[in-house]
Amino acid sequence: MTSAVHVSVTGVVQGVGFRPFIHRLAERHGLSGWVRNEAGEVRIVAEGSADGLRAFVAAIETEAPPLARIDRLDVRAGSPDGHEGFRIVESADQPDRRQPVSPDVALCTDCERELYDPADRRHRYPFVTCTNCGPRFTVIEAMPYDRERTSMRVFAQCDECLAEYRDPADRRYHSESNSCPRCGPTLWVEQLGGRMGGPTDGSSADGMHVREGADAEYRPASVSHASGVPEPRGKYEAALRTAAEVLLDGRIVAIRGLGGFHLAVDATNERAVVRLRARKAREAKPLAVMVSTVRDAEGMGTVGPVARQLLTSAERPIVLLQRHATSGLAASVAPGLDTVGVMTAYTPLHHLLLDLVGRPLVMTSGNLSEDPIATDNEDARGRLGGVADLLLLHDREIVARYDDSVVRPTGQGPVFLRRARGYAPLPLRLPVATPLPLVAVGPHLKNTFTIVHGTTAYVSQHIGDLENLETLEHFRDSLTMFQRLFRLTPRAVARDLHPGYLSTRVAEELHLGEPIAVQHHHAHVAAVAAEHGVTDRVVGIAYDGTGYGADGAVWGAEILVADLATYERRCRLRYVPLAGGDLAARQPWRVALGYLSLAPNAADAFRAAFEGVRPDELDLARQQIERKLNAPPASSMGRLFDAAAAVLGIRHRCQYEGQAAMELESLAGRHRGGALPFPVVELGDGTLEMDPVPLLAALGEQRAAGTPLGELAAAFHDAVVRATVEAACRVAAGTGIDQVALGGGVFQNARLLDGVAGGLSAVGCRVLVPRALSPNDGAISFGQAAVAATLLRMT
Repeated sequence: MTSAVHVSVTGVVQGVGFRPFIHRLAERHGLSGWVRNEAGEVRIVAEGSADGLRAFVAAIETEAPPLARIDRLDVRAGSPDGHEGFRIVESADQPDRRQPVSPDVALCTDCERELYDPADRRHRYPFVTCTNCGPRFTVIEAMPYDRERTSMRVFAQCDECLAEYRDPADRRYHSESNSCPRCGPTLWVEQLGGRMGGPTDGSSADGMHVREGADAEYRPASVSHASGVPEPRGKYEAALRTAAEVLLDGRIVAIRGLGGFHLAVDATNERAVVRLRARKAREAKPLAVMVSTVRDAEGMGTVGPVARQLLTSAERPIVLLQRHATSGLAASVAPGLDTVGVMTAYTPLHHLLLDLVGRPLVMTSGNLSEDPIATDNEDARGRLGGVADLLLLHDREIVARYDDSVVRPTGQGPVFLRRARGYAPLPLRLPVATPLPLVAVGPHLKNTFTIVHGTTAYVSQHIGDLENLETLEHFRDSLTMFQRLFRLTPRAVARDLHPGYLSTRVAEELHLGEPIAVQHHHAHVAAVAAEHGVTDRVVGIAYDGTGYGADGAVWGAEILVADLATYERRCRLRYVPLAGGDLAARQPWRVALGYLSLAPNAADAFRAAFEGVRPDELDLARQQIERKLNAPPASSMGRLFDAAAAVLGIRHRCQYEGQAAMELESLAGRHRGGALPFPVVELGDGTLEMDPVPLLAALGEQRAAGTPLGELAAAFHDAVVRATVEAACRVAAGTGIDQVALGGGVFQNARLLDGVAGGLSAVGCRVLVPRALSPNDGAISFGQAAVAATLLRMT
C-alpha cells in the first residue's frame, strides 16, 4: 500500500546540497514526490511504501550533507496524490521568513582530489568548490541563496559547469560558487613600487607580463574570460610560482583569501618575520602559522585528539598548540610563549601555494595593527602596498569581511578565543524569546554584535576593537548586512553600562528608544548561562581586565549571583588604585605599585617590579595614587596577573593586550605549584573579598630567595585557583545554588580554566563553561541580548 508523509526541515539546510541529497535519498528508497526550498526551511512531500518512508525519514538526519545542521525535523502523515517520480521544484520565497546562512568552510576531499588529478578539468584550479565546501557567507549579498544574489553572478558558467549545476545527481547541483578555469575567477600577482626588483622591460622568462608603478602587475598572458575558449591546464602556475619564489626569498606576500587578505612570510625565516612585524607595526603579538597537513602541524606542536579534530574539521580554525622546541619556527613567530597558533590549508589556493613553498607560512591578518583586514584589491593596494612586496590577487569579490577563528584545546574541551570563519553567522538559541526584534551592540574591545528574533540569535563574526573609524565602519556595514540577510529590523537595543564606549554611542544613534544598559560582567555570566539554556540563578565567576562597575569603579574579578534579569555581587578582588588609569593595562609595574601602596612595608618584595622604570615616572605614579588623581580603584583579575608578572620581573611594559598574563602562563607550563597565601575574607556587609597582597608579597620574597620563576608562576596560578574555588563554594553554600558559570577573558588561560572547573566539579557543582562562544568580550553581545530579551518580557 502507498503511504505519504509531509516533512519540514529547519536549520542550515539551504545552500548545502540538501535538496539533491533528498532527491537521491528518495530515489534510493523508491519514493515519489517533491522537495523545495522555502524561506527558513526545506519542504518535502514523499509517497511510497511505509517501510521506505520510515527509512527515508530516518536517513534525513543520519546521512545529512556535511554542511547541513538540522535544528528541527517535523513529519506528519499525508494522503498520497499519485506523484510520478521525485522532483526538485522551484524555491518559494516568503519575505517575512528568515533562514540561517552557512559559513565558509574548507576544501572538501572530493574537490581536493580533483585539484591534484592531472586528468581532471579543474586540475590545479585555485577556486575549485562544490556544495560541500568553499565560500558561502563571504559571497552572499542577500537571501534566498541563489547565484544572482552572490558575488559569483559576474562569472557566467560554461556549458560543462552549467550541466553540473543543473544535474540533481551531481554534487555541484546548485553550487552557487561553481566554476572552472574557463569561466571562473582569475588569479594574478602585482608588485607595487618596484620593491621586488627583477625584470622591468615588460617581459620575463616565466611568460608573465610585468609593469611597475602605481598599477604595476604581473599577470599571466593566457588569462581570458572569452566564452568557449579553451584555456591551458594550470594557467595560473606562473602567478603561483612567482608568489612562492618571493616567499622563499624571505619577502612578504599579501594573499587575497575568502574573507580578506593574509600577509604571508616564510615562518622559518627569522629575518622575514621580523621584517613583517616592522612593516605591519605588530611588535610582539603572536602570529598564526599555516601548514598543509596535520602531519606538518605535528612538527609544530603537540596535536592531541581535540586539536586533531579541529585541524581536520570543515571549519579549520587556528588551533593553539603546545609548541615543540624542535619546530624550526622563527623565534619571532610567538616570542615569549610556549604555544603557537597553527591552521591547516583550507582553500585550494593555500594548498597549491604551500605545496610550492614546502615549508610553514606565517598567515596573519592583512592589515596594519588594529585596523580591519583589507578585503578588496584597491583597498589592499592602498593599505598593504607599504607592507607587502607582492600582492596575490583574484577577482571574486568579498561581500563580508571574515577573520580566521582561533580555538584553544583545554581539559574542558575546545574554547574559542575568536569566533569568525567557519562558525559565524550560525545562529544560537536564547532560552527566553524576545517579544521585540532587538540588537545588542556589544562591548568596546573584541566587539561582536547580536541580532535576535524570537529565540534565534545571530552573533556576528569578530569585528575587533572599536578604536578607529575604519573598525566602526566595519561594524555598521556588518550590522546592515545582517539585517538584510536575516530580514530583521530591530525595535530595541542593548548596550554596555559604560557611558564612554563607542558602542554605547552607536546604540544611541540607532534611535530605537532608551537603550537597555547591561553591566559588563552580568553580560559575561548571562552569555554562558544562556548558551547552556539556563534561566535559573547561577553563581557566576567573571574574570577579565576591565568592565564598568555599578559603583563607577573598574570591575574584573567578580563572583555574582545572577539570573538573566538580575545580579548581586557577592565577592570581588580587593580594590587597587591604578596609576594612570588605562595606561596601567600596558604597564604592569603601575599595577604592582598600586598593590604596594596597600602594603608599604612589603617594598623589598616588590623591588623587581620597578626595574628599569625611570625615577620621575615612578614618582609621578606615586603622587597619582596618593592624591587619588587618575588612579581609579580596580577589582580586576587581568590586572592581578599583570602585577604578578611585574613582581616576578617577567614583564614591566606590554606590547599587546594580555601579553604579561600569556607569558606568565607559558612560564608556569607544567610546573607544580607550591602553596602561596591568597586569603578570602568576609567584609562587614557580608561580601567576600579576595586579598592578593599577601600572594604578591610571597611571590616577590621567594623570587628574591632564588626560587625558579617557572615554579613561582605555577604557584601563582594554583593560588588563584584555590581562592576562586573557595570563594565560589562559600557563595554557593550561602545561596543553595549548585551551578557555576565561568566567563571573562581570563578564562582563556587553560591552566586557570581547568583548575577552577575541576575544583568546583570535585565538590559537586555543575560547571558551565563557554562552548559556542569565547569566554572573552566576543560573547558580551550575546549576554546583553539574553538580559535584554528577559527584561523586555518582564515589562
